Amino acid sequence: MAKAKAPKAKAPKTYDAAEGWKPTGLTFAAGTPRRDEVSLKLQEQSSGTSVFDPVLCELIYRWFCPPGGLVLDPFAGGSVRGIVASKLGRRYLGLDLRAEQVAANEAQATRLCDAPRPRWLCGDSRVIATLAKGTAADLVFSCPPYGDLEVYSDHPADLSTLEYGAFLKAYRAIVAATLGLLKADRFACFVVGDLRDRQGFYRRFVSDTEQAFAEGGARLYNEAILVTAVGSLPIRVARQFELARKLGKTHQNVLVFCKGDPRKATQAVGPVEFGTAMAEAPAGATELPAGDGPEAP
Repeated sequence: MAKAKAPKAKAPKTYDAAEGWKPTGLTFAAGTPRRDEVSLKLQEQSSGTSVFDPVLCELIYRWFCPPGGLVLDPFAGGSVRGIVASKLGRRYLGLDLRAEQVAANEAQATRLCDAPRPRWLCGDSRVIATLAKGTAADLVFSCPPYGDLEVYSDHPADLSTLEYGAFLKAYRAIVAATLGLLKADRFACFVVGDLRDRQGFYRRFVSDTEQAFAEGGARLYNEAILVTAVGSLPIRVARQFELARKLGKTHQNVLVFCKGDPRKATQAVGPVEFGTAMAEAPAGATELPAGDGPEAP
């Protein structure tokens, strides 16, 4: 007699044609018609330019950083990662080379945050071990510059002004120094994308990031794809496709690393704050499959 199959868990509907958007359990909802208040204010204060995805921030903090934990960000840029950390009860310390960016971040935090207030230090991430001396981070979370794809300033210490070889050397040193400030048995997450050289060939920056973390003592544990809005991409890439068959990209790689034991890191984070993985877990589902666990060769 055939054994009856357990019913599959259904994903919650977040939109209904008659009722509109429904709650998802997420605090932030950027990118949907039901944008949250903080995301709207960040967008307004950024003069309409894109901001780092606050929904991604929320997921990374809830899944990989313990409540009240300290987030270390060596390439802070804008204020989003710091503000979202504050709103979710995590402490945050970010570094940025540009004094004007740090001042803008502090001003936004003053308007939007209570305790714990995010902090930003102005300085070169190549000396993060000195600038953030004594830091014991619970999570490293950042989005580094993509080589010279976008030059952020003419500051001589700005990594985006370097040719790729010099950039990569400095980048690896920063990753290693940052991991030195991360507690043992903790997670780190970088959001990266590949970039092309001047001839149009990919540099393999995602792979270079994986190698930098491996050299610094953290191994790749999870990878996800962040799909970004298509927007005007078809218009922008039409010419380059006609001339050289170069495709446009609408995604970034979300790389999650672990320094130490993933099981101990998970215990340090604590229970999942919201959501359920399955409605009915099959027998043995709590065990990692062979070859997929930290003890696998």
